[in-house]
Amino acid sequence: MKQNPSAVGRRAVISGAASAALATFAARGSAEAAPPLAAEPKCDIARNLPPPTTISKAAQDYLRNGAMQPPKPIPAAADVAGWRAYVSDGDKALPVDMILKLPGIDVQTRQIGSATCYVATPLGISDADRRKAHLSIHGGGWVLFGGRAAMALAKVAAMQTGGVTYAVDYRMPPDHPFPAGLDDCFAVYRLLLKEYGARNILVSGGSAGGNLAAALMHKVKDAGLEKPSALVLQTPVTDLTNAGDSWQVLKGLDPVLRDPDGVATTELYLNGNDPRHPYLSPLFGDLAKAFPPTHLVTGTRDRLLSDTVRLHAALRAAGVEADLYVGEAMPHAGFGGLTPEDAAVAKDTQYWLKTHWPQS
Repeated sequence: MKQNPSAVGRRAVISGAASAALATFAARGSAEAAPPLAAEPKCDIARNLPPPTTISKAAQDYLRNGAMQPPKPIPAAADVAGWRAYVSDGDKALPVDMILKLPGIDVQTRQIGSATCYVATPLGISDADRRKAHLSIHGGGWVLFGGRAAMALAKVAAMQTGGVTYAVDYRMPPDHPFPAGLDDCFAVYRLLLKEYGARNILVSGGSAGGNLAAALMHKVKDAGLEKPSALVLQTPVTDLTNAGDSWQVLKGLDPVLRDPDGVATTELYLNGNDPRHPYLSPLFGDLAKAFPPTHLVTGTRDRLLSDTVRLHAALRAAGVEADLYVGEAMPHAGFGGLTPEDAAVAKDTQYWLKTHWPQS
């Protein structure tokens, strides 16, 4: 996904799923109109805008500190060893040991076909919540937060939502580009459908995980399966052609999604496939048949603001219930999890889930 590991790993990726561990969950597109990925126009305008005074001091500090971090060099696409080092370095930023030591959540490993899945269950869970399944798909540019990091994020997701969380440790580049990760998510969803029923399933994902969660809806539709009760997408990647306005307008203002990292990780995941395919750019395709009620989250400094609001508009045009939360000055994936703004996002999402999961 379009992410900078120095920013994602050290600052912002502890939002989405991981922020909650620290803050308690603190169409119709036209393929013809989308330019090819390689045709992205140049945008070299220098940007140095101060954080607005309309957000908390903690959020202002987050933006200010993020802007001072230089982008980290990335390896060439064919440099497998370089990418593994890149991933290892990025994963170190997530406080995995701290999260795994948090009490109150039991985590078990389950192998589902080619997919490793971490099943996280809150201790003392009610019978009603035990009947609910949350398929959680982690972000990280399709390359970060596998293994123990994914296990930690399973625990975070269970703390956020209740229910039984199934966090997919999906296969990732450089060894497993598209469609391996999506296939793993589909395998887990198909099992949950048998064990829980569609009305009791929530699917969620942030950033690259949001891309996979939304793409999964198209794959579920194409397989003739029933769609889940609800879908939550936090700052999702929905158009890999980078055609959205905010990808250029917010260049240099989002401290997380910075060049050249965004383009490089996207191309690594694409592996030469057509970025307009709905399994890669879920903004495209038959949204009316594929998507359940959907809650979307973005911010006014999120480079994927356009990806998010375009999907929201397309869903509504297709007759799909869609809810949109836009945070003031919020960059990609939030403010790191410990700000009042992160808590507000969590509260809004939890409120929406009360009426959408399970499906009445």
